[in-house]
Amino acid sequence: MTEGTFDAYMYQMIENKQKFISQIMTSKSPARTIEDIDEVALSYAEIKALATGNPYIKEKMDLDIQVSKLQLLKQSFLSQRYEMEDKVTKYYPMEIKRQSQWIAEYQQDIEQVKAHTPPDRDTFPPMQINGVTYGEKKEAGQAIIAACKAMSSPDPVPLGAYRGLAMELSYSTFSKEFVITLRGKRAYHVTLGTDIHGNITRLDNEIEKFGDNLSRCEERLETLKAQLENAKIEAVKEFPKEQELAEKTARLGELNALLDMDKKENIVLDVEPEEEETEPEKGSKDRER
Repeated sequence: MTEGTFDAYMYQMIENKQKFISQIMTSKSPARTIEDIDEVALSYAEIKALATGNPYIKEKMDLDIQVSKLQLLKQSFLSQRYEMEDKVTKYYPMEIKRQSQWIAEYQQDIEQVKAHTPPDRDTFPPMQINGVTYGEKKEAGQAIIAACKAMSSPDPVPLGAYRGLAMELSYSTFSKEFVITLRGKRAYHVTLGTDIHGNITRLDNEIEKFGDNLSRCEERLETLKAQLENAKIEAVKEFPKEQELAEKTARLGELNALLDMDKKENIVLDVEPEEEETEPEKGSKDRER
């Protein structure tokens, strides 16, 4: 670079271009559009300022970068704030309502199962299959296998009841497996195997998960409530560098006015149109002769 020439200005242009290009390529900037900088679009005032070594041109170049950076930061901040506002009004209330409903449903299903389960875990809870009550685990397991073999359609059909929950039997054409759906306030799907005792164990294991599912929903609910309160705070925050942006934008406007850069040097030519000569009519020439 040669001091006192246009090199500094040109490299400043290249730097600005590279910053904009990097932001678009890395998707870090919230902006969706950029404006290219034309290195040859210099006004006469800018050329004069560069040629004479005017210190204001360097200050303007620095402010251009700082103001652009602050504006991008503000756009990112506003984008995040709008997202928080949307979550405060829509997402979090909807999720809190959903988790609260799931908690109530799990609690009711747990109480239903508890009321239909013997205190002694070694005692097999009676199972109803196709209107028949089975008091032995082996017999109930065999009845489930028989019901699977008797199915003629993959569509769900009522099977019976177990531990206070209704049972539906269906066939998954995708996984090619039989499935029992336990239905209380919520639905719980259990894939069946070929072992008569194993199928009963699978049903019991799914029911035992109710407590863990309830705990996860309760934890999720508390997390959502905390996130909602934080989002409310974030949604009302102001851009922390708003004053700095306003001051630098104002100073940039002063420099533009001082350097006469906002004015366009338009050359207006006020030239009257030439009068067209009209050829005299042939008849008038003959009369003159």
